[in-house]
Amino acid sequence: MQVQVSGHHLDIGDALRTHVTDRLEAAVDKYFDRPVDANVTITKDGFNYRADCAVHLSSGMYVKAEGQATEVYAAFDAALERLEKRLRRYKRKLKNHNNNNKPELPAETVPSFVIEAVSENEEVEEDAQPVIIAEGTTDIPKLSVGDAVMRMDLSDAPFVMFRNGDGGLCLVYRRQDGNIGWVDTSRDSQKA
Repeated sequence: MQVQVSGHHLDIGDALRTHVTDRLEAAVDKYFDRPVDANVTITKDGFNYRADCAVHLSSGMYVKAEGQATEVYAAFDAALERLEKRLRRYKRKLKNHNNNNKPELPAETVPSFVIEAVSENEEVEEDAQPVIIAEGTTDIPKLSVGDAVMRMDLSDAPFVMFRNGDGGLCLVYRRQDGNIGWVDTSRDSQKA
């Protein structure tokens, strides 16, 4: 596994780099045989340190976690603890005996865009269009609601869009009160 350890406005020494690499490889190897790569970024955040860990698994899943503490090693250990918990849950979900007989569903590819907002100092013309700063394709997989929530939790994403068993577009998202919201467009189209 290839591990990249970097510091944001912080110099990472060899001792910390070795500690992070050894502990992260041991934690990920405990649950998965073939992880692809991992990135760890350590940032000085006021009086605290923040460690952001991201692991790319061979299944294509990205698992992210972060931890904060007043010491660098403690911040990484907190992030690693959260990462191990998410890896354990994902592994348990993969080994769930109820999912053994389900055929793998194909994913669809759709374009995705990242659009830059206009700064407040610039004058906007009446017919002006926003500037597109990134464009790419994103897979919209066929998932159950539980699988979509698990994918959202593992990737620390604010939402996940997916297709349900009927082929309709669905969206799960984390609400401001901490609960999970679910939008099912296929049910709306059946009522009409």
